[in-house]
Amino acid sequence: MSSSTNTAGSINRITKEIAHINKSGDLSLAVACRDEDVRQLRALIVGPPDTPYEFGFFEFQVKFPKEYPIKSPSVICITTNHGRTRFNPNIYAQGKVCLSILGTWHGEKGEEWSSAQGLESVLLSIQSLMSPNPWENEPGEEGGKLTEAKPAAYANKVRHETLRIAVISRLEKLLNINPSTIVVREQVEEGPPTKSAKITAKLKSLKHWGHNHSSDSDLVNEDDPETSVSEPSEYDAEATYNSLNPSPWDPFTDLVKRRFLWYYDSYVQAIEKARSQQEDGTKFVVTRFESDDNGMSGKYAYAQLLARLNNIRDVLSSECTTWTQQGAKQVEAKTQLATQLAFQFNQLEYRYNKSSYEGSRLEISLPDKKNPFAWHLTLFGQSSTNLDGGVFNISFTIPPDFPTTWPRVYVETPIFHHRVSRSTGALCYFPAKPEEINSHLKAIIAAIEDVEPRFDPRAVVNPEAAKLLWGSEADKKTYFRKLRRSAQDSMEL
Repeated sequence: MSSSTNTAGSINRITKEIAHINKSGDLSLAVACRDEDVRQLRALIVGPPDTPYEFGFFEFQVKFPKEYPIKSPSVICITTNHGRTRFNPNIYAQGKVCLSILGTWHGEKGEEWSSAQGLESVLLSIQSLMSPNPWENEPGEEGGKLTEAKPAAYANKVRHETLRIAVISRLEKLLNINPSTIVVREQVEEGPPTKSAKITAKLKSLKHWGHNHSSDSDLVNEDDPETSVSEPSEYDAEATYNSLNPSPWDPFTDLVKRRFLWYYDSYVQAIEKARSQQEDGTKFVVTRFESDDNGMSGKYAYAQLLARLNNIRDVLSSECTTWTQQGAKQVEAKTQLATQLAFQFNQLEYRYNKSSYEGSRLEISLPDKKNPFAWHLTLFGQSSTNLDGGVFNISFTIPPDFPTTWPRVYVETPIFHHRVSRSTGALCYFPAKPEEINSHLKAIIAAIEDVEPRFDPRAVVNPEAAKLLWGSEADKKTYFRKLRRSAQDSMEL
């Protein structure tokens, strides 16, 4: 390394780029780093809508060299199903990401890395690989249309594995759910990974990040002679990352849970549509550019996926009960958070219930007056709007580790709204200051009233409502008619 390397300047630039991404409002990207090492990041890319990757949670490890930005960062995908699943012709099962911008692929002149580029451009370049027709990313197959058999078959299995690995297994890992305990009528067995695939994936990932092992025996699971690595679940990001850094760390836990509740209806819609096209038990088509240790093999099992998806929804719903119970214990222990929440409730109760703040459209209360972790909100529809006369009940549960984790918000009164899930009642909203309770309350009001709706496919929680709202003029009228009907019906509940 040259002695002229500007280490301080490099770190300063990386810090600014992280802040820019997290403040940009782009719901498709998130990045995080440990306080002690800004050069090693964890990045999350949410799969683009209307693609086989739709709303999947794809995670990457990004490592910056000391010469950054003169030299490009290195990137490895850690959502690979233990090195068994290649999600794209350019995203290998071993985690390699083939891009000319990263120097891992020989592209055209002018496509290589330059210091004018940065972390955001790298992540957007990876995201661009997640296209409606991923087949086209394979050299020599650029002309393959999605209407053709092979490209369509490839996209179909990518969609299935996105749901299985990048959504369902991801949440099951977070919630400590054992998928084998979920009973469905149709059970489809999936073949275990080959021994060579496991060793190859583990060794390559460790070698990539500079970890040295004296022998392959470090990777052997003595309790299972047929496997080379102990694998507690399908999802591999945590296992892979923890092998690089032994202290547990998952910066996207809350984000992934919230987004699952947002996108639940979309996941169900994707499964129902796919089930009508691919029969469960049918083997995936293997393409010419895939191999045993770098491909995507398996069988369609949508009945299984739907059962697991619904189980995750139920477990997430029960978290509110757990949070309320944990909050009650904090009240007994007189923790700082419990004391602060009680004080804030008293302030906000006066502000919303007894003054003209926010037009007195919101009233707040505590179902248990001794527990400030569980709130009840009542939003009254503003006059001369589509919500005129409506009375909407909302549960607002504050987690015991707030503000690290956001409150869980469910609209309990049925409402036909593009920001409210019809299945779960989960509300998609964006507080300006997530660390402030009142910011959450104001954002809840703004999200439901949504005076000037702006289309962002990643903020769509009710696909049917969104399709009408941003459809034809006739569709738009239908949307607002259904919204007004929701307000009218709410008065009768």
